[in-house]
Amino acid sequence: MTTALDTDLWIRRFHPAPGAPARLVCFPHAGGSAGFYFGLSRLLHPRVEVLAVQYPGRQERRAEPQIEDIESLADTLARVLKPWWGDPPAFLGHSMGAVVAYETARRLTASTGSGPAALFVSGRRAPSTTRDERLHLADDQELLAEIVRQGGTPPEVLNEPDLVAMILPTLRGDYRAIERYRHRPGPLVEAPVTVLVGDSDPKVTADEARAWEGHTSGPTEVLTFGGGHFFLAEHQDRIGELIRARLLPGAASAP
Repeated sequence: MTTALDTDLWIRRFHPAPGAPARLVCFPHAGGSAGFYFGLSRLLHPRVEVLAVQYPGRQERRAEPQIEDIESLADTLARVLKPWWGDPPAFLGHSMGAVVAYETARRLTASTGSGPAALFVSGRRAPSTTRDERLHLADDQELLAEIVRQGGTPPEVLNEPDLVAMILPTLRGDYRAIERYRHRPGPLVEAPVTVLVGDSDPKVTADEARAWEGHTSGPTEVLTFGGGHFFLAEHQDRIGELIRARLLPGAASAP
């Protein structure tokens, strides 16, 4: 049974809007936190209330054990989010968060008979596609250099030894969880899926993006934006318009 404490641990409501006609649960990337979605929450408020997931092992939860595997994380999040399933929210996940959102949606679909209102997956190939990725086994400098290259971490962070020491275990743990993830056959997600891709993102090819259509019983669309792996931050206004158009009847058209 989910308690108020579970919700307080896992969900951040930066701009509460209990009367909003739509809700969006946002799942962060590897090494990311709920705060990554603060700007989107402000942009969508008050018509869409954003519930941002805070994983353990970071920020105010840094003393808690790190993520062990994607499946266990999704099991917990399905329990945490079930109280909202009377009127299912939409899901948005970026990179690792796309897989967490997908696996959480699968569990809720199986246990309740209905999926999220919509599933937006950003910067991530379809779960059934695989790559031999072993960044979690790299040394500290190689791991940090890679996340800077991806654009999700400012280079000046590397000049702060205390900060680096704080984020490295969580970052490595997240990469270990997502790189060891393997898709298992099971129920499809009952929701329309919108795949968001950066045109210069090395993490997702066109074929890997289109393969998401095999994971839902609903329609799938693939939308391409200019930018690399973190194009989501560069195109926040446009993506906010897209989300409003998909979730709110009568909203302005989106790309």
